[in-house]
Amino acid sequence: MSRAMFEPIYKEIFPFWDEISDEVREYICRNSVLMTYLKGTTIHDGSKCSGVFFIRSGCLRVYMMSEKGKDITLYRLYPGDMCMLSASCVLQAITFDVMVDAEEDSECYVISGPAFASVSENNPKIKIFSMETAISRFSDVMWVMQQILFMSMDQRLAIFLTDESARIGSDIIPLTHEQIAKYMGSAREVVTRMLKYFANEGLVEVSRKGVKILDKKRLRKLAL
Repeated sequence: MSRAMFEPIYKEIFPFWDEISDEVREYICRNSVLMTYLKGTTIHDGSKCSGVFFIRSGCLRVYMMSEKGKDITLYRLYPGDMCMLSASCVLQAITFDVMVDAEEDSECYVISGPAFASVSENNPKIKIFSMETAISRFSDVMWVMQQILFMSMDQRLAIFLTDESARIGSDIIPLTHEQIAKYMGSAREVVTRMLKYFANEGLVEVSRKGVKILDKKRLRKLAL
């Protein structure tokens, strides 16, 4: 039953699927599960090899946590995305720990980390795919680092609001100040102060529903 459930999915997402043996395909499917995670659940805490996640529905947040408890969002994953950084036993060259939370109620196909590590060791095409998938995310990580290190807070907030508006296809961004601060790796008080400034400048309107963009042109100019 597990193979019938997972193989059509893996055939679509893994470019190596038709190039590995039937025995390996069977092994990967046998070590796969469909998991449901409730909003707010920590599904990977960096302490173990949780596995390879393929998001079927919902949203996952990948972030790093400092010793003092401050976290920085590296990126978010949506349906169709894959998380390899949660499988540390597959990517042993990556030595930093990340954490993964369910931002929404989410469904994921999960391949056991040790099982995927085992087949990747004996199949170069799987290992290359794993590394390429992980590396492709480092551009997102470097973009976050670039914003934190080299950009002003007003520019960072303008970038976040314009990107989020484009992602959801709406001028109304239904996030609290605390959520925005979490995604940006900032403090809620700083975000609130900057949103108040944006509102006074006529760029946005802030309400209980979230943040409504009033002047996209000026906001995009500020983001440059």
